[in-house]
Amino acid sequence: MSDPAADPTATGPGVHAPTERQADLSDPAAVGSVGQKAVPAPEGVVSGRVRAPVHWADLSPSERAEAVRSQGWPAFRARQLSAHYFGHWSAEPETWTDLGAAQRASARRFFPDLLTPVAELSADGGATVKSLCQLHDGVLVETVVMRYGLPSPPAPAEEPAGPSGPAAGGRPRPRAEPAPAVGARGPRATVCLSSQAGCGMNCPFCATGQRGLDRNLTTGEIVEQVRRAGQSLASGAWPGGPGRLTNIVVMGMGEPLANYRAVLTALRVITAPVPTGFGLSARGVTLSTVGLVPGMRRLAGEGLPLTLAVSLHAPDDALRDELVPINRRYPVDEVLDAALDYADATKRRVSIEYALIRGVNDQAERADELARRLRQRGDWGWFHVNLIPLNPTPGSRWTASRRADADRFRVRLEARGVPVTVRDTRGRQIDAACGQLAARHLLG
Repeated sequence: MSDPAADPTATGPGVHAPTERQADLSDPAAVGSVGQKAVPAPEGVVSGRVRAPVHWADLSPSERAEAVRSQGWPAFRARQLSAHYFGHWSAEPETWTDLGAAQRASARRFFPDLLTPVAELSADGGATVKSLCQLHDGVLVETVVMRYGLPSPPAPAEEPAGPSGPAAGGRPRPRAEPAPAVGARGPRATVCLSSQAGCGMNCPFCATGQRGLDRNLTTGEIVEQVRRAGQSLASGAWPGGPGRLTNIVVMGMGEPLANYRAVLTALRVITAPVPTGFGLSARGVTLSTVGLVPGMRRLAGEGLPLTLAVSLHAPDDALRDELVPINRRYPVDEVLDAALDYADATKRRVSIEYALIRGVNDQAERADELARRLRQRGDWGWFHVNLIPLNPTPGSRWTASRRADADRFRVRLEARGVPVTVRDTRGRQIDAACGQLAARHLLG
């Protein structure tokens, strides 16, 4: 899985210049589509003006208490319901035997089905599972669960399944904590979440960007992806037996900072202690952005020690304008300055994501320019470069760099003092790059 969109105009395939009709991108909550009329982030309102069902995960602790009181129940029932949902990954009140039969039936209204499975594919010996789900209004979203630290299978397998369940200038030099590494020891499981149905950022090499933006997801729809992953791992149906969800990456469909309020609320729920939330560590959460600078700066002040991943993909504005059209609003230097300030504020190392595309951004001079721009902002450990072998989409002119070119790019960065790894790309057999399974389903 990699997180590297498509009306052929402007400077290259799939690139739209931002228009005057676009929302003010200085407000992360108002970002819609690059090169299209912006779709403001809804407060639970979805396409067709139909509201998504309000879910227990959408409610604050005080709202949960009020919800049970509205049923004539004592307030402690809210904690009881939360213990089942957040503590046991369960959204099936009919199985909660500490409630009476009538209460179990009434509790169902707080846990509507938000995600209906459409397809599920597995790869890597069953250690990677990608799910495609339909939301209440028919839009599709993807979630990928990856399990690491298990014995390697004898050979990769594809198993389709049916629907299922500073640096310079006098800046202080704090020590930045490293981002979770793919090669870290110990068994762990990561879920890659979608934050939007589709995406409006128009990156031409990304399947989700080619699809365009349908709408933002609600907090409940984001949280439900986590619960389903946790429940699946705990069930023991995976190779290696029961497992525990350890890491969250918000790198699936969509631009998280363009759906700021719902995403941040979801992350606070995910990291809140049980039974208020799932109790997952904020240090195990990575949020990826194409570089919405106001959102990056706002995130730095949230008090959450998340890892920020910046999808850079090019070190110069000329190329990045084509690969990541929002660069025309927030150019490379502004994005890297905001990333540095995030590392300063949180003491968390920033991951610089760089999808290697054959003949496009994998030249030696671009490795040199990337190293220069990063190191000129300081060498106190504030960044780490994550090279991603591009998972190409069918019919796209974009394809992965040759192995030799990728190795030369990595070696050149290392020679210039840049910490770098090559991402362990999962699920190529099952179109695990974001948007590919949804695109295949829509095309029939």
